[in-house]
Amino acid sequence: MLEFLQFQTSIYIVMQHLAENLKYLRLRKRLSQSKLSFKIGVGASSISAYEKKRSTPKLETLLKFTKFFNRSLDELVQDDIVALDREKLQDTKGEKLRILPIVVDEQNEERITLVPVKAAAGYLNGYSDTEFISELPNFRMPFAELSENKSYRAFQIEGESMLPIPAGAYIICEYVQDWEQIRNGSCNVVVSSEDGVVYKRIQKDIKNNQFILHSDNTEYASFEIGLNQVLEIWKALGYVCFDLPEVQPTN
Repeated sequence: MLEFLQFQTSIYIVMQHLAENLKYLRLRKRLSQSKLSFKIGVGASSISAYEKKRSTPKLETLLKFTKFFNRSLDELVQDDIVALDREKLQDTKGEKLRILPIVVDEQNEERITLVPVKAAAGYLNGYSDTEFISELPNFRMPFAELSENKSYRAFQIEGESMLPIPAGAYIICEYVQDWEQIRNGSCNVVVSSEDGVVYKRIQKDIKNNQFILHSDNTEYASFEIGLNQVLEIWKALGYVCFDLPEVQPTN
């Protein structure tokens, strides 16, 4: 009998953060228990029981949670995810130093660096590396809409998630230092350790330490990204495209 009690106690210790973690992760995704139930195939009453510590899920169910929330099993059952996320809170106002290498010409005027699709993977490691940035293509654009006292970058996008802007278009962007000034629903290039370089509409959810990224193409689902994963944000100003529309025949 003593051995059984010890075994039960050890299970409780391992699962001590599961209930809080499940509720926290569910609310971060703005899901009710019934909606989460529909998405992962676990009964809403079971989810309620897990969050209230009335029941312990089987391993098969735990793995469904880990896959959906993109968390390891150890994180889900052992770590205090709420506390860890608070510790990892990003400096959203840009008050701490952020390194932004730039390229200037002989007149010491800043040039626009181009990040083509083929360089996007390398940009994740070299975004703060002066040598890497200097090796990327760079140019100037004599447009009145581009101020001399701001930093700009151009990112080539791929895929069709932001149609009608086609794959291969170049998004001209302005560097964003203060993320709290981002306007909800505005288009931005987000550089993150988890998802790379993506062009999306941003919805701020600073309270829950995340952004929600939306596509203009409704066939693509929205997704959340933790602030601690974000490396840079660039506000989209316009785009350059060499895929001209074809003339539609008239009757």
